[in-house]
Amino acid sequence: MCPPVCVPVQDQRAVSAAPSRDHRPGDPERHAPPGASAESHGHQQAAVAGSAGPAEEQFRSPVQDEGHAGRWVTSSSTPLMTMILLFSITSSSFLCFSKMKGSDNQEKLVYQVIEDAGNKGIWSRDIRFKSNLPLTEVNKILKNLESKKLIKAVKSVAASKKKVYMLYNLQPDRSVTGGAWYSDQDFESEFVEVLNQQCFKFLQSKAEAAIDSKQSPMVQRNSSFATSHEVWKYICELGISKVDLSMDDIETILNTLIYDGKVEMSVIAAKEGTAGSVDGQMKLYRGVNAVIQPTGLVRTPCGLCPVFEDCHDGGEISPSHCVYMAEWLDF
Repeated sequence: MCPPVCVPVQDQRAVSAAPSRDHRPGDPERHAPPGASAESHGHQQAAVAGSAGPAEEQFRSPVQDEGHAGRWVTSSSTPLMTMILLFSITSSSFLCFSKMKGSDNQEKLVYQVIEDAGNKGIWSRDIRFKSNLPLTEVNKILKNLESKKLIKAVKSVAASKKKVYMLYNLQPDRSVTGGAWYSDQDFESEFVEVLNQQCFKFLQSKAEAAIDSKQSPMVQRNSSFATSHEVWKYICELGISKVDLSMDDIETILNTLIYDGKVEMSVIAAKEGTAGSVDGQMKLYRGVNAVIQPTGLVRTPCGLCPVFEDCHDGGEISPSHCVYMAEWLDF
């Protein structure tokens, strides 16, 4: 939402409130008598505090001259926080104000609801509930705001037919776009598989190099580990990704390898500022080989079935109606 302040414009009131260019501190004709300064200052404070006019009447425009270049000229009774608020206005706020100028209260309300949602966006029905406006009116306002390029509609990977709305200049959150693993709402399974293979290949080569070093077992084990930063750097140097991958993306791939039993992870203490460390800790990964092959029972769905104890002939859960067994046998 645009800050509730007026854009400073050099209108007649602002120009009249600014000191004259010919004014100099030593000019006796511009100063009141010494005895009237305190009284005059008190009247100014009372006038400002009691004024109920528009907010812009209490602000002043910037005067660009040799005495006030780049500064805001305000009366002595203007609060310091008002000056700080004026300085904190960004260029985007000015642009936002100019585009929202002339909008009715309903448009401003919908815009505020969308802004509060941040970069995760908000659904049109949620906008209707929060604004308490009819859905047809909400849709009309959304189209109007989109035409002004104040908001934009983004498709969410959670629901392909569901659009969420956010401010036009925001980058959608990863939960909305799916991050690097989605392209046009489709999960890039082949891309993920290639990253899995390359990450595991890198960790395997590091483990083999440690074994070939002919050092002590403890040194070999320690040198077989690689940080997530090293894996990320290796993937970036390969150039197999058209999108920029972050450290979190690589750690997500490494976690899938951990779940597959191909990689193990260890956490050690690290100095602040070390590449790949977070909160004084660093994650290390190394490729491992299965010590023994799993038994045949574990390979079947029954060996890992969470409702194995409730499965029996004639029951609600039975082998004849097992969907996992049908998928495994590919019937």
